[in-house]
Amino acid sequence: MDGARPKASQRLRAGASVTVEVPPPAPLPLVPESIPLDIVYEDHAVLVVNKPAGLVVHPGAGHATGTLVHALLARCGPTLSGIGGVRRPGIVHRLDRGTSGLLVVAKSDRAHLALARELKARRVERRYLALVHGAVPRAEGVVETAIGRHPRDRRRMAVRPAGAGRAAVTRYRVLERFPAPVPLTLLGVQLGTGRTHQIRVHLAHLGFPVLGDRTYRRRGATPTDPDLVARTAALGGQALHAGVLGFQHPVSGATLRFEAPVPPAFAELLDWLRGGGSGRTRPPTR
Repeated sequence: MDGARPKASQRLRAGASVTVEVPPPAPLPLVPESIPLDIVYEDHAVLVVNKPAGLVVHPGAGHATGTLVHALLARCGPTLSGIGGVRRPGIVHRLDRGTSGLLVVAKSDRAHLALARELKARRVERRYLALVHGAVPRAEGVVETAIGRHPRDRRRMAVRPAGAGRAAVTRYRVLERFPAPVPLTLLGVQLGTGRTHQIRVHLAHLGFPVLGDRTYRRRGATPTDPDLVARTAALGGQALHAGVLGFQHPVSGATLRFEAPVPPAFAELLDWLRGGGSGRTRPPTR
């Protein structure tokens, strides 16, 4: 700055001259990795995969290897769409690391562009199951807010004032209520938009964070019942599953719709809760 190297804490003065040197990006060679994938559907244009909780979708900070992209490269080679860039070949939309369920991958730029248009026009059906803390009082509802980066923690998203984030719409419906060992509610959730962490942010904003979500949990929302703690840890992430995905095929125009059951650990947790958290079974309360 003004011919001298400043400290990071130095404040700028009006009229100061600042020169910034940006180094070239480091090369990112993505090496295919033989990672097992649960393929629900595949043809020449698209691939639908049922992602397990714990698997990162694409390389990023702290995750240079072992991602879904590395597995896709091993399966599809260079046929994946390149529109998403070198870190995200074929990736049209994503799921958080701790979320399980369905996502579609594009095998060509044509397919990628068509699917992106469908997503933007909100014509892609995306339905989730979410197990949340608390007794959700309303049988159903819609959350409409802006979502943007948290003003103090850039790793998190947050509900923001209008103009400080992007519009987000989440619809939910109560499916089951579990009073023991602590109040929990199973929700069916449908995305109207697809913002980063949208469901987790919106449900936490309502006061009902997703079980197992360490990023958006509120104080006092961490379960203390040892059985529930163990069963939550077995999920490998948060109790959020993308169970339904529907879209128009980007080439043929056919309507495709896929369903994936919740992972075994999630199913076992629900069965345990239906038994009152004691191993017994009983009809679900609604």
